[in-house]
Amino acid sequence: MDSTSSAAWYAQLAKPFFAPPAWVFGPVWTMLYIVIAISFGFVLVQTLRRRLPFVVLLPFILNLLFNAAYTPIQFGLRNNLLASLDIVLVLGTLVWAMRAIWGPARWVALVNIPYLLWVAFATLLQLSITWLNR
Repeated sequence: MDSTSSAAWYAQLAKPFFAPPAWVFGPVWTMLYIVIAISFGFVLVQTLRRRLPFVVLLPFILNLLFNAAYTPIQFGLRNNLLASLDIVLVLGTLVWAMRAIWGPARWVALVNIPYLLWVAFATLLQLSITWLNR
């Protein structure tokens, strides 16, 4: 996946009026990855210590997998439709993860609110890009 050609490909796509400039994504995702790492790490450790059941960890694992798959799908395969499906799965597993952890460790759900807001926005953006470039 060549970042220069991927950036050029993304730049030529039709985008909705609310699409942020490309440079915004790096800093936002950097901050969100910190939240994701802390959240996942906490839930993983608590599950390994048998303080949380695996069913609480499962949506966090799936969320990480779908999140990690997005960039190769969108910029490697350059497949907007598959990227749309993937981002919907990222959003769905995030909501599931937040609900699963709400009772045992509410703070984990609360610190993920910025991630939820961004992924909801990213989902709308991706679905719009997919529609505009069909």
